[in-house]
Amino acid sequence: MIRKHLLNNIYIADPAVHVFDGKIYIYPSHDIETEVPEDDLGSHFDMKDYHVISMDDIDGKITDHGVALDIKQVKWAGRQMWDTDVAFKNGTYYLYFPVKDKTDIFRIGVAVSNRPQGPFKPLDAPIIGSYSIDPCVFKDDDGTHYMYFGGIWGGQLQRYRNNKAQECGELPADNEPALCAKVVKMRDDMIEFDEAPRDLIIVDEKGQPLLQGDATRRFFEASWMHKYKGKYYFSYSTGDTHLLCYAIGNNPYGPFTYQGVILNPVLGWTTHHSIVEVKGKWYLFFHDVEPSGVTPLRSIRYADLNYRPDGSIEPISVKYK
Repeated sequence: MIRKHLLNNIYIADPAVHVFDGKIYIYPSHDIETEVPEDDLGSHFDMKDYHVISMDDIDGKITDHGVALDIKQVKWAGRQMWDTDVAFKNGTYYLYFPVKDKTDIFRIGVAVSNRPQGPFKPLDAPIIGSYSIDPCVFKDDDGTHYMYFGGIWGGQLQRYRNNKAQECGELPADNEPALCAKVVKMRDDMIEFDEAPRDLIIVDEKGQPLLQGDATRRFFEASWMHKYKGKYYFSYSTGDTHLLCYAIGNNPYGPFTYQGVILNPVLGWTTHHSIVEVKGKWYLFFHDVEPSGVTPLRSIRYADLNYRPDGSIEPISVKYK
């Protein structure tokens, strides 16, 4: 079952969804109208703040708690507050957000609050060693937190190799291994990395890393991690081929074996999501542009997520009129 869009008074996208104290909290990016022409680098996505949305239950009352963090509060920020995520530890909620610094390089910042809806107070500097976009923070069963991040093209991941910026960023050749999402263990204080980020390698059925030219399976952006029956499910967007896919591994670092498609292409260029369990049932939250009809103004909706007996996920398709 695919639900209607959550809100009709603002445009929101890139949903990171969590259950805190029995209530569903959605941490989206906030799309606004701009005069910036569309391009392959996402220059038209010039978001300036984050709202927090909550739901009393999966089909319950929806509340927009207003602005939780504004770019004006982030002293090191330049422009473009993209996809975010939130984690909870020891009474504090940590909001992780990518924003370009004043030199136009994406870094990942941290803001804190004692309430899931915020407001959030940003720290004075981004995470040391952070780069690119789309942070997802996953808490494993032992309490360890890991961040997954990265996005190519406008997300700048192609500018880095071995966590070092290159003088000229470029994609690998089509017959070379694809650029990888990054995974890194968080320090106990949740505000810095505890190690250098590692490549999250996705392999095919023969155990070979996916190639850059394998555009319907390789990683592009939108990392998400969840756990189901002891297995680690890494899901992501293929970007220019507009699919949400997933791969399964036996530990948080991988490698992860490609499994298939979760969501077929929807209206709009970007595809971004999260997967959450609510009262024993699983749901996929995602966005499309059905209400606005234009790429930079997206809206969030959600659907039931169903697993087959072997642990594979039934693909979802949205039917439009």
